[in-house]
Amino acid sequence: MKKIKTLLIVIAVIIFSSLITFTVYGLLRKPVDGIGIGRGEIAVIKVNGVISDADRYLQMLDRVEKNSNIKAVIIRVNSPGGVVGACQEIHDKIVEITEKKPVIASMESVAASGGLYISVGATKIVANPGTITGSIGVILQTYNVSKLIRKIGIEVITVKSGPYKDLLNPFEKPDPKQIAVVQKLIDNSYMQFVKAVAKGRHLPVEKVKKFADGRIFTGEEAKRLGLVDYLGNFDRAVEIARKLGNCPKAKVVFVHQEVGLLDRILGKGSESVLRNIIGALNGNVEKVRTMYLLN
Repeated sequence: MKKIKTLLIVIAVIIFSSLITFTVYGLLRKPVDGIGIGRGEIAVIKVNGVISDADRYLQMLDRVEKNSNIKAVIIRVNSPGGVVGACQEIHDKIVEITEKKPVIASMESVAASGGLYISVGATKIVANPGTITGSIGVILQTYNVSKLIRKIGIEVITVKSGPYKDLLNPFEKPDPKQIAVVQKLIDNSYMQFVKAVAKGRHLPVEKVKKFADGRIFTGEEAKRLGLVDYLGNFDRAVEIARKLGNCPKAKVVFVHQEVGLLDRILGKGSESVLRNIIGALNGNVEKVRTMYLLN
């Protein structure tokens, strides 16, 4: 009787362990979007809000690029822009995908600055007549509190390896030489933006520079300038995607970021928050960032 009881306990433990293993595996591997269900699909990736990092978008773009069932891709952009490097990475990935399948940028309410930057990598761009776009330029902002800390009697001691290691130090009086270094950085990033727009929209660089002064445009104005191909809503973008992808009956599927186990258990964004906390504890705190941002 004891042996049977022990055997039953062992079997129960094995079954329970197996269930836990398969559950965890399922959480990690379970598809979150339905790509691959039909014979031909149009994948939609939404880019919402300020683009602070590229990883989640690159992950989704990589999946649709490799999936032969996806005949065309729509990038649904509703963003005022974001960090220079992140926008460039997304832009370059979109350009890479256009060599294999058409990519349509569908501008929603706002697709300005970095939102425009990623859009110009697409095969075609569709915007609403009232979409806010443009804002071609680069911005970097920080606070300077040197007068305040002197007034309240606080002294900040900085030990650095070189004269430009503490660029835009908020506790020191702004140095014209340091400002010149930062301006050079901004100018270089700006020209990268201008060249990306010129190449993506098949426009001369000099023509782009004439309106690339930070001003914003409606979708209607952007079309006249050559920044947009078609005026229309999301349905228009789907129509164009079906035509360019040669898939008139393709269904539309929305692609979502693959969610990690920690996010599934504790809620969306938990992993990101944890990484930021660990980074802060290790002293990895960003001071300033160059931005392609509507301001």
